[in-house]
Amino acid sequence: MRRTALLIALTAAAAFGGFAATALNELLDNRAEAAPVAPAVPAPAPLAEPVAAPATLPAAVDGQPMPSLAPMLQRVMPAVVSVHTKQRVAVRNPFFDDPFFRRLFPQVPQERINESLGSGVIIDAQRGYVLTNHHVVEGADDVSVTLADGRTLKAEFLGSDQDTDVALIRIPAENLSGLPLGDSGRLQVGDYVVAIGNPFGLSQTVTSGIVSAVGRSGIRGLGYQNFIQTDASINPGNSGGALVNLRGELVGINTASLNPRGSMAGNIGLALPFPPTLPRDVVHQLVTIGEVRRGTPGVETQALDARLARSLALPRTSAAHW
Repeated sequence: MRRTALLIALTAAAAFGGFAATALNELLDNRAEAAPVAPAVPAPAPLAEPVAAPATLPAAVDGQPMPSLAPMLQRVMPAVVSVHTKQRVAVRNPFFDDPFFRRLFPQVPQERINESLGSGVIIDAQRGYVLTNHHVVEGADDVSVTLADGRTLKAEFLGSDQDTDVALIRIPAENLSGLPLGDSGRLQVGDYVVAIGNPFGLSQTVTSGIVSAVGRSGIRGLGYQNFIQTDASINPGNSGGALVNLRGELVGINTASLNPRGSMAGNIGLALPFPPTLPRDVVHQLVTIGEVRRGTPGVETQALDARLARSLALPRTSAAHW
């Protein structure tokens, strides 16, 4: 009996073990099917980034060639020059009032040289006349002019007028290009203009803008005022340079710019050229007599009281009489 029971137990255990092994294999197979491992696929090669073509302006729009200022500027720019001035200023040092100190320090300079830069416009190529601003050459001992072709020439001072801020100098040179004074009376607000000059010593610099106003006046610190206002950039060194229209005609002489932080702070779009009609008579007087003479009205005024009115048989004292 014991032997028969043991045999039955061993047979059942073997059968159970085989069933368990089969069930376990089926369970593992089912898990593998539920989460299959994707076959390895080679990664695609990265796409090459497109190379952007350089941005260029079209040669024409609607059949019309794109406008350019270059042809006009090639004619005008040789007439605009750089003006360089030197002024000798005595150095006041109370120690050198004593001869003893002068003997001890003979090499100490007794003067200094102030230099400034501006611009100018050749208005008469035959005579070498160059128009610039009075404040550019004021007090200068030496004035030289650098032309667009690189020549530097010593200039002769002919005269200036502080009230209109006009100065006239002359250079002894040949093969000059002039830019006669034009008529700015046809300028209108919105017209395009181009300023040419020597801002901060950068000679032959061109900036552009529009006419912002005409007949501008009432600006403190300036003399006779009938300015053109433009937003073309005008900075220190532009003074005396040219303002031209798109036809290359001289319509203004760059004179001043407004900036609450001072002129050396640069341009904020408030530039003030004066029209060339303003210095026309001034230039004529500087050429002929070397100075500007202005007439004064021959009028004398006097308060008109009742006694004076009776003596003149005037009906009232509240009006002006000639």
